[in-house]
Amino acid sequence: MALIDRERILPLNDRGVRTGRYVLYWMQQSQRAEQNHALEYAVGVANEKDLPVVVLFCLTDTYPDANLRHYTFMLEGLEETCAALALRGIRMVVARGHPPDVAVKSARHAACVVCDRGYLRHQKLWRRIVADNVPCLAVQVESDVVVPVRVASGKAEFAARTIRPRITRNTEHFLHDLAEIPVKRHSLNLDIREVDAVDPETIAGRMDIDRSVSPVTRFFRGGTSRARELFGAFVRDNLVRYAQNGNQPQTDDISHMSPYLHFGQISPVWLAREVLRYEGQYPAEAAAYLEQLIVRRELAMNFVEYTPDYDSLTCLPAWAQKTLNEHARDVREYRYTLDDLEHARTHDDYWNAAMNEMRITGFMHNYMRMYWGKKVLEWSAGPEEAFRRLILLNNRYFLDGRDANSYTGVAWIFGLHDRAWQERPVFGKVRYMAASGLERKCDIAAYVRKIETLERTGGFQAEPE
Repeated sequence: MALIDRERILPLNDRGVRTGRYVLYWMQQSQRAEQNHALEYAVGVANEKDLPVVVLFCLTDTYPDANLRHYTFMLEGLEETCAALALRGIRMVVARGHPPDVAVKSARHAACVVCDRGYLRHQKLWRRIVADNVPCLAVQVESDVVVPVRVASGKAEFAARTIRPRITRNTEHFLHDLAEIPVKRHSLNLDIREVDAVDPETIAGRMDIDRSVSPVTRFFRGGTSRARELFGAFVRDNLVRYAQNGNQPQTDDISHMSPYLHFGQISPVWLAREVLRYEGQYPAEAAAYLEQLIVRRELAMNFVEYTPDYDSLTCLPAWAQKTLNEHARDVREYRYTLDDLEHARTHDDYWNAAMNEMRITGFMHNYMRMYWGKKVLEWSAGPEEAFRRLILLNNRYFLDGRDANSYTGVAWIFGLHDRAWQERPVFGKVRYMAASGLERKCDIAAYVRKIETLERTGGFQAEPE
């Protein structure tokens, strides 16, 4: 069996591996055929039992807050994953229905069920349902963080500075390469009557989903190979400037990996190992990137893991809730409707550019996300309305919305993982961001011009040569 850290493996029930026709890997979070600990674990169990592996992916028309933009990107990736698995002799079945119900049905003849790990409440609930209702062992294998969440900390951490040493002392242990196990028994011709196979190329047209937000294939195409292509261009051409330009939205010296990480189309361990190849050449730049990829991203996983109300204003620290409540009725100089915000109809050209980047491409430079969110707080009737609006806009337009990083980013706008600052109207003691700050710290006019060009031409600066 591949070298898989025991800390990544968690039995979800006390049933054993039984006699069956196949080992079932229910793929949900880790949507890739390579550097996938859950997949390799399933192959290892199957080889030991002289059984084939079947990979199941369940498509539901009602995935929380998903629309055509998200489904298109995901299906582009699944098509590639299906083909890559076939080359290893592994059949992938894409089935319609409520994921835990389909997974339980598909496990009727399984010797063992393996699943990857998700961090949001519905993902946890689905895995609990499956574990409670399958007739065999159900095992969860964590593959979308470098340091497993429970290893990093057993509680919600206060800020990056408190989780950083916990993650840092464990990082090297979990950064080893994951070998691909040769498959002993192929499953391509296995007859599975319990599920209906669906062609990923045409399934989007058959689904009853929200089609009001258009796909962004001309900016981002889903799939592991595309993620590798973009990341290769980044480390080759842009990493050298990452420490200097990471907060410069007029540039494109960023990796654009967040959509691919969101759908599990690329491994964070693989990304980290690739960056470390340049550590000797660009030490500051590699360290800055790994801070974002590992510490900041896994702080977000920590937040949703230990905070059940991560999508509500009640998730905030007590000081932030208190100060926002005290200033909830402060007079706002500007007030905008949700429709005004969605269509970038505000007085602020900088904010409008950020909103347009989000709406058109499904992405926004991280530095602009902070400013963009702070202004929604400033221009809404109160913090409750602002929080709801930010969740809605994040989930609706971002390819990387609806995940731990997105919910954590929204909560940061309101004081999460931050400290109290000088008190002011509307914000109270929550950190404020002003247009003048953008003007001091970056060439914000160049950013506006970049987005205007993008709107006019449909071009995207991150496209590799």
